Amino acid sequence: MSQPITKILIIGPSWIGDMVMAQALFKAIKADNPQVSIDVLALAWTKPLLERMPEVNKAIIMPISHGVFGWKMRKQLGHSLRKDNYDQAIVLPNSWKSALIPWFANIPVRTAWRGEMRYGLINDIRTLDKHALPMMVQRYVSLAYPASQSHAAPSYPTPLMIAESPSLEYLIPLAAKQKRLIFCPGAEFGPAKQWPATHYAELANTLLAQDWQLLILGSEADKAIADEITSLIEAPVPEATFNLCGKTALSDAIDLLDTADLVISNDSGLMHIAAALQKPLIALYGPTSPSFTPPLASNAQIIQRDVDCGPCFQRTCPEGHHRCMQEIESTQILRLIDTLEEQ
Repeated sequence: MSQPITKILIIGPSWIGDMVMAQALFKAIKADNPQVSIDVLALAWTKPLLERMPEVNKAIIMPISHGVFGWKMRKQLGHSLRKDNYDQAIVLPNSWKSALIPWFANIPVRTAWRGEMRYGLINDIRTLDKHALPMMVQRYVSLAYPASQSHAAPSYPTPLMIAESPSLEYLIPLAAKQKRLIFCPGAEFGPAKQWPATHYAELANTLLAQDWQLLILGSEADKAIADEITSLIEAPVPEATFNLCGKTALSDAIDLLDTADLVISNDSGLMHIAAALQKPLIALYGPTSPSFTPPLASNAQIIQRDVDCGPCFQRTCPEGHHRCMQEIESTQILRLIDTLEEQ
């Protein structure tokens, strides 16, 4: 008889959006075994997400930067985790180095998809059928179940993140009858994912004139496109626009997204957070595919242009024209918003 699983270590993904989708795995594990304790080892920037997921017992900070091998540090961390007596590790990244820590930690069951010659490091290895499991969330959730079920797409629970009231620093009041619109114009993956600043500004000019309040969220890396958007805004109520890119921690961004009446976002980590908060969402896809990493919410609306060169999954447009995003017009978004408000 196999040993019961009571304590699991998840080696988490590095990207924010992927970590949001990983919550579906945590929920699936807890649904089958409510008493199991789930710890997640991940990079520090994902900790605010894990703190908003009630299924996670503890977030363990990975002390090694993304892309760094760090054999000695992985060995030391693995040895330090032996005292925690995990019954199983589930490794979500496909790299060889990501499987080292559970092996060093002597975790008896080490589960993952086959990748980068990990035989031995992974002893519960699965062979991925990409056609049977086309979505990333399906690939994550499948690891909650026995290998014999790996050929069939599992149903997956919807990620549901818990928000808190924004900190006093970000308590931005709404005027009477005003609604809050949040733009997420950045994309850590690369500029190919970004809807043009001119298009965002066209949309903002129309909606600000209709008594919307606009917040723009993103990291310091997104500040340039946010500044370009605000420089193009000509609405009669400029004091209704708040550019917060580079000013908020991720935890603040989560709480602010939860205050939105509508979120408009590129395919990004903030888009996945908005979906996990179940906020009305319009997600703009260009070089990536909503068939692989869609927003996991029933009230999310996806817009993508059908172009002959896409989706290319490139960080910058290899053709130089960026048609997949340039051809999504602000008027198309406005028509969709009107339809949503009539429902």
